[in-house]
Parts: sequence; structure tokens; C-alpha cells
Amino acid sequence: MNKIIEIIVSPTGETRLETKGFSGEECKEASNFVEHALGNRAGEQLTAEFHQNHENKQVNEQRT
Repeated sequence: MNKIIEIIVSPTGETRLETKGFSGEECKEASNFVEHALGNRAGEQLTAEFHQNHENKQVNEQRT
């Protein structure tokens, strides 16, 4: 899957940032520069993909 950073702008000027194709914290690292350019963040909603990959990483770390 391609890695995508999507910026959605509402008719009122509010922006929303969505990342697709990233694993865990990788999405935050990739989109950090865009977040800073857009200004203050009003909230954050992490996707199931973020949590699933984060949980898999924790399980793998416990096994080693």
C-alpha cells in the first residue's frame, strides 16, 4: 500500500490530517512537519491500524 498524507479542508477552513499506509508511530513522524505548518492541533484520533501495529510490536518485543 502506498503511504499517503491527506489534508482535508472544510468549507469553514478547519483542517483534518489523515495518514494511510503507515505503521504505528511512523504516521506521526511522517506527518509532523505538516501538523506544525497547519498550526495548533485541536485533537487526535488514532486509527485501528495504528493500534494494531503498536500491539503487534509490543508482542514481538516481549518474545525477544
